[in-house]
This record gives sequence, structure tokens and C-alpha cells, in this order.
Amino acid sequence: MKISTKGRYALRMLLDLAEHKNDGYIALKDIAARQNISKKYLEQIIPILNRSDILSANRGYQGGYRLAKSPEHYTVGQILRLTEGSLAPVACLEHDPVECDRADDCITLPVWKGLHKAITDYLDGITLQDILDSQAERYANDYII
Repeated sequence: MKISTKGRYALRMLLDLAEHKNDGYIALKDIAARQNISKKYLEQIIPILNRSDILSANRGYQGGYRLAKSPEHYTVGQILRLTEGSLAPVACLEHDPVECDRADDCITLPVWKGLHKAITDYLDGITLQDILDSQAERYANDYII
């Protein structure tokens, strides 16, 4: 499984919004500048996130975007499933139940199911807030005398 640029940039964008959650609505140009991502590329990601009610948008002079809920309500897995479609490592696991004709006799299916469970459990166990907390902790211990 390889995470696309769209998935990585969506995560970075949402982390930026989480980090600046107390600043009100954030203009897309500000996110683009801080994250070194093309504003045009972010404009392609916005509709995907808007359809899922992750973002709250405000138009006009003080317009921009903010998270609809607090950062602890969004998992990396949830965000990547929106942008990537599926986290399944093989095509046969994209449907539940497995629709493959060979599923009952497939000797490798348990391997792929185990990998899918590990990926899903890991990514669904990390929230945007967890990432922010981890970064804050890293910088709190980074001092020079």
C-alpha cells in the first residue's frame, strides 16, 4: 500500500487546521504557505473533505476553513480512507465480505487480512490530537543550554 500525495497533503492540511484551531477560520493561502503545498492542490482536496463534514467553511472577508470538530475526533485512518478510498493492501479485501471466488481456498488470504487489520488498527488508533501532542512533546524536550 502506498499513500498518495492527496492523502499526505490532506493529513498535513488538517493538522495545520488543528494546530491553529484557536485562530478561527484559516485561509487556504495561509495553509498552503505554511505547509509548502500549492493552493491549487489544496483546492482539489477541499471538496473531498467538505463532503464528509470534516471541515467548516466560511466565505467572505474573514473566510477560510476550520475543523468541524476538535482534533481528537479525527483519525488518520478516517482521513486516508476519504482520500485514498481504501486501506486494503489487496483488491480482494476492498469488499466485506470478500467477493473473490477463491476466498474459501486462498492460502494467502489470512496473511492479507492480518496485514489489513494491522494497518487499520494502527491508523485508526492515531488522532490529529495525538500527532500534535507528540510534536509538542518532542519540542518540549528539545532545549539548548
